[in-house]
Amino acid sequence: MQKHLSNLTLSPAQVLQKLQQLHGIIFLQDHGKPVISFLPEKYWLEHDGSFYFNRQNDFSYALDSNNVQDHPLKLIQLDQHHKNKPQKNGFNGGWMGFIGYDYASQQDIDYPQHQQPAAYLGLYHSYLKYENHQWIFYSTDIQAVEILNLVEHLLASDSSEISFNLITSCQAEWSKQEYSQKFQKVQDYIRAGDCYQINLTQKFSATAQGQLLATAQEFWQLTHAPYAGYLKLNDFELLSCSPELFIEFHPNRQITTRPIKGTMPRFLDIQEDEISKQRLKDSEKDQAENLMIVDLLRNDLSVYAENGSVKTPKLFEIESFKQVHHMVSEIHATLTIETSPLNMLLTALPGGSITGAPKIRAMEIIEELEQKPRGAYCGSLGYFNLDGTGCWNILIRSIQKYKESLSIWAGGGITIASDEEAEYQECFDKVNAMLELINTYHSI
Repeated sequence: MQKHLSNLTLSPAQVLQKLQQLHGIIFLQDHGKPVISFLPEKYWLEHDGSFYFNRQNDFSYALDSNNVQDHPLKLIQLDQHHKNKPQKNGFNGGWMGFIGYDYASQQDIDYPQHQQPAAYLGLYHSYLKYENHQWIFYSTDIQAVEILNLVEHLLASDSSEISFNLITSCQAEWSKQEYSQKFQKVQDYIRAGDCYQINLTQKFSATAQGQLLATAQEFWQLTHAPYAGYLKLNDFELLSCSPELFIEFHPNRQITTRPIKGTMPRFLDIQEDEISKQRLKDSEKDQAENLMIVDLLRNDLSVYAENGSVKTPKLFEIESFKQVHHMVSEIHATLTIETSPLNMLLTALPGGSITGAPKIRAMEIIEELEQKPRGAYCGSLGYFNLDGTGCWNILIRSIQKYKESLSIWAGGGITIASDEEAEYQECFDKVNAMLELINTYHSI
């Protein structure tokens, strides 16, 4: 079923607010075309160390007791030779969700886990896409008519405004001295030969009431993030303002990854901003840091790729975002016929750009120094169509809220050439604007 909602001119955040009661609601900025999905046929959830597989029955969900402890690879089927290949780019019905850093890292090391959901994948047949300046309803669900009626009713209703406020302001949990001690420890590990680079991140936390969704429109207007997203699962909300692609799965087993490594702040003064951009472009330190991650990802991809297919067509390109300039490279590869896109995604996570090199030792050092689970941060949010094509981001510049606990994280890659003051400042360059905005919701 397909229907144009011709009178609907709401923004994605406004649509999400009206449809918020629909289970598993999720939004993705999909190649510049917003998509909002809801009411999955079934979903897989990892929470508090246990797996749950639930199926829908008349818009409610019940646990499938036959699959309680099954791994998602046993439950989620993707077919690269799917006969009904989508005629349009982007999401066309399939699996959507997120894989958190905690869940991904536990594949390789002993890593703590946040109390909030650690991973979620839902099979969505009903969704809205914003195309040609209008919202269009799509559904292949057997209850498509009933779902459309419900969606149209909610969109037309005068739903009450949702609220959000901070009980405590959002602030860094580490002092500058604590950051310095951890930075020096990373340097010690590098000199000892344990690693070449560590992505050391710090947590900014607050206590909050209400729905994080109430802030979404302001955050997306602030960041203009190309890989923005939102997911709500009961008491858990994930709001992404990510600028970074992890992996895009194209037709014919082609894949792309675009690691970001290297950052300089932006300035209102045009000349000062151009100097900052040029400084990043000429930075040998940032080029070396970027190249380490490119090499790590090339090695990761080679495990799944056809021999000779891993290429790096773009290296050290500078891309400018709302608050910062980033150094970005691009890697292409062709998956082998026997490689499952889902298996490749799960085992390739966490992304090398947010761990360091070598990857497993970097994750062990991160666990030792950060001492708290990252949760969804530095995981991935995205989708798979049923034919295995899809797009997954890196969950940086993202906010997570579970019950009354809210957090934002920021960090950067530390190498032997890193300057402590510059690395410390880079954390704030990345999230200062987000911190300033979230703290406007704190009433003293």
